[in-house]
Amino acid sequence: WSPLVVAAFAQTLAERPELRLIAVLPHHPDRDSALVNAPQLFARAQVMTLLHRAGPGRVAFYGIENPAGTPVYVHAKVTIIDDEWCTVGSDNLNLRSWTYDSEISCAVLDQSGAADCVARRLRLALFREHLDRADDAGLPDPATAFAAFARSAARLQAWHDRGRRRTRPPGRLRPYPLPGLSPVTRWWSAPAYRHLYDPDGRPPALRRAGAF
Repeated sequence: WSPLVVAAFAQTLAERPELRLIAVLPHHPDRDSALVNAPQLFARAQVMTLLHRAGPGRVAFYGIENPAGTPVYVHAKVTIIDDEWCTVGSDNLNLRSWTYDSEISCAVLDQSGAADCVARRLRLALFREHLDRADDAGLPDPATAFAAFARSAARLQAWHDRGRRRTRPPGRLRPYPLPGLSPVTRWWSAPAYRHLYDPDGRPPALRRAGAF
């Protein structure tokens, strides 16, 4: 998660107070190594803070688990914006993925406003899955759907906090907290992330122009 790449989302959130942003993440990184994961968590914390400040109360991060309550790792990347544009692929929201690595994605743009356009159908299908629902009631409206996610995640988190006793409430998402890193870890993670984990492969002219 590169702050430079995500800055476009932050700017739009700040300019458009009606917008909502939901991000679904794995609860845990894909490697069981504090040394490897710390720089990634450092960047994730930076991005989360940036977005929360740009859209206070309108940004939510959730970790995903299966119906048994076990965290799962989803490697595919999906982005849906305004029920008009969606993409599914392998590229990450960082400079390394955009300027060094070989990636592939499929993007669809449909600005017809049709109720059955690809982006809208994909969003509602994912929302039903994340909320364990069979219907779309209230989900087409961004503000209503945003609130539904918050309620569902809060109920599921309370179930975990109570020791996972009694029947598990529906839903696959729990709130994803801001990663906590010690000052020492942040000190060495910052240069490691910039130079090793997320290097900028753009030519100098593009860097100076802030373009891709």
